[in-house]
Amino acid sequence: MNGFLPVTKEEIAERGWDSPDFVYVTGDAYVDHPSFGAAVITRVLEKEGFRIGVIAQPDWRDEKAFLALGRPRLGFLVSSGNLDSMVAHYTAAKKRRHDDAYSPGRRAGLRPDRAVETYCRAIRRAVPDAVILIGGMEASLRRFAHYDYWADEVLESILFSSGADLLSYGMGESSVTAVARRLAAGERISDITDVPGTCVKRESVQGLHGYVECPGFEKVKSSKDKYMDAALLQLGEQDPVRGKTVVQRQRRGYLVQNPPAAPLSGAELDAVYELPYTRTYHPMYESMGGVPAITEVKFSIIHNRGCFGGCNFCSLAFHQGRYVTARSHQSVLREAKQIIADKDFKGYIHDVGGPTANFRRTSCDKQHKSGLCRDRRCLAPGACPNLQVDHQDYLQLLRKLRALPGVKKVFIRSGIRFDYIMADRDESFFKELVEEHVSGQLKVAPEHLVNHVLDYMGKPHNEVFDRFRKRFYELSAAAGKEQYLVPYLMSSHPGSTLQDAVKLAEYLKKNHIRPEQVQDFYPTPGTLSTAMYYTELDPKTRKKLYVAKTPEDKRRQRILLQYYDPRYQREVAAALIKAGRRDLIGMEPRCLIRPLPGMGGAPQRKQGGKTAGNRGRRGAARWQNEAPQKGGRRKR
Repeated sequence: MNGFLPVTKEEIAERGWDSPDFVYVTGDAYVDHPSFGAAVITRVLEKEGFRIGVIAQPDWRDEKAFLALGRPRLGFLVSSGNLDSMVAHYTAAKKRRHDDAYSPGRRAGLRPDRAVETYCRAIRRAVPDAVILIGGMEASLRRFAHYDYWADEVLESILFSSGADLLSYGMGESSVTAVARRLAAGERISDITDVPGTCVKRESVQGLHGYVECPGFEKVKSSKDKYMDAALLQLGEQDPVRGKTVVQRQRRGYLVQNPPAAPLSGAELDAVYELPYTRTYHPMYESMGGVPAITEVKFSIIHNRGCFGGCNFCSLAFHQGRYVTARSHQSVLREAKQIIADKDFKGYIHDVGGPTANFRRTSCDKQHKSGLCRDRRCLAPGACPNLQVDHQDYLQLLRKLRALPGVKKVFIRSGIRFDYIMADRDESFFKELVEEHVSGQLKVAPEHLVNHVLDYMGKPHNEVFDRFRKRFYELSAAAGKEQYLVPYLMSSHPGSTLQDAVKLAEYLKKNHIRPEQVQDFYPTPGTLSTAMYYTELDPKTRKKLYVAKTPEDKRRQRILLQYYDPRYQREVAAALIKAGRRDLIGMEPRCLIRPLPGMGGAPQRKQGGKTAGNRGRRGAARWQNEAPQKGGRRKR
């Protein structure tokens, strides 16, 4: 046997099984690595003594494909994969993606749209009385009635629309294991109604105690104010310490969300990450070009789980949770030694991170007893006075990793919270980050730089980022390193107007910043920002909120953030005119673009054989804190 879980009937027979206990159906290719939810859940169940088989990317048009391993003794586990299938298939502009990193050879079209529902219906046709448990991102984020961006309407809970029996939300190890044990003990799935971290169906709420009820499907579908009520109540009960049972009426019956499962302890997290993963894709994909998604994670390490940052557009709070748990140094070092032993390892650990790389503890000690504050954020608009900042444990871990024989460099490529760094009075981590852990570029996510937009995002105010940016370049210069910040910026977030996009473009021009990546806001189920997008309401005041919804409005905001790109000059000019900012079209240094032919005004001036409007194109991929050099080029 090759170390993977069985994927064929022949492999089932080789293990001496008459049938598996569970069949895990996933919309991703089968990759047995702890960065993939399917690998984690199947290995956890295997450790518990269950017989698990995997059906990856079955042909959903052929119900027989779901019986490729025979009928499971206890049930089917269904997931769309690491991403919501609609996010995997479509851009923020609703254009079909042409490739899929989670499929062999990047081939698109190997999973259906709305994969969880489609798979469940096919299983029901093949085995009408099968037990079906759903989980993963797609099921977790759609567990309540939710706005669906692609259909542009409110849909009911996926537990009802899929016809599944039970939904596991969040990370799932403890809830799925608890349900599996009870099924193995002979309990009927209809009687397993009280497992933390699960959602179940009920015909009525009679006899149910200690719950809160949010507006039902019909109400949130017909009233945007009720939709916002429901979203705020649901988000407010996701804390594992103080969260209550939440009930929501659907078309037929009630969705009951049991309180969140307790987060895994550090020791439990160690155990999960030290299960016998093969750490690669199944060999059946080798001839198909492999599975590209493994590339980013093969030589990276996840050292923590959870994020108390609480950004409004991020699904982490609703899925993984805001309670931070960290693995032990010993566990991380053991994984690093496995990576070092890989024949393809070249001495570089690509990332030591997680949802947020520099969190190794809860935001404050109060969280252990009382949970996170319901109406207060830890880091936005500024750091909470009770925030306990400590980078020393993370710093010691990184030093140990750097000292391992065979390791040349240890990088941190994403997931750094710059606001948490700036809240730390001890600068030793910041200095060492700059000196040892940046591979030329450090990715950071200010998302926007206009404060009232940042408030709608749940991000810290721009002053915090300004201090971070300045100090990053000072420390880089002191270390004798030419390093850059690579920004993640978001356009068209609810509350961001065209005028706000112009202000952001002015800031970028003034500070010689040219963002490499700009992402239109993508409304995904389960976030407060999506509730704002759909309802067009400020969640605090309930006043009307501006939301860019048309393709034209969205594009104007996006191209303004890349105003320097010659491809967008006429569109930028049109956007500035629409915003009433003709003053930013001209020859003055503060202007975003030069006058274009046919617009009137001064002609474009040539510098060094290039038009001033096109200068510095080579530097477009950099975020730099240097003034333009002579000849119009930026230092590279």
